[in-house]
Amino acid sequence: MRNYIYYRSGDDELATDIAQETFMKIWEKQLETEPNKIKGLLFKISGDLFVSSYRKQKRMLTFKLNTKPAFSNHTPQEEMEFQELKNSYETALAKLPEKQRTVFLMSRMDKLKYREIAETLGLSVKAVEKRMTKALVSLKQMMPN
Repeated sequence: MRNYIYYRSGDDELATDIAQETFMKIWEKQLETEPNKIKGLLFKISGDLFVSSYRKQKRMLTFKLNTKPAFSNHTPQEEMEFQELKNSYETALAKLPEKQRTVFLMSRMDKLKYREIAETLGLSVKAVEKRMTKALVSLKQMMPN
């Protein structure tokens, strides 16, 4: 399994982490399957974890690329203020609960509508709206004025 993930990702540490997480999921959930089907289950879980990890890395990269200033004729003071604001935003975003952060980033970075987010996450539109509202309130409270 570790080799399977390593071949897909090319990242030795990620492969080891996902292999461990796969076995932890099996152990935590006390999954009992037929001995001839356990290998397929392990590969399915590890493949899903890899895809989830890949999507998370993609969101982080998109976020970093989109937060760069569009123009560069700023004074050093403006650059410093921008970096402070950016760091505050990243810190506040990291402090959000994962469910709220996921909905927020899907809406703001991926430009998805609430209905599309709801379908992707298997939630109702109202649940997405509630998570988004909580995320925005939390970010507003955490960000400096």
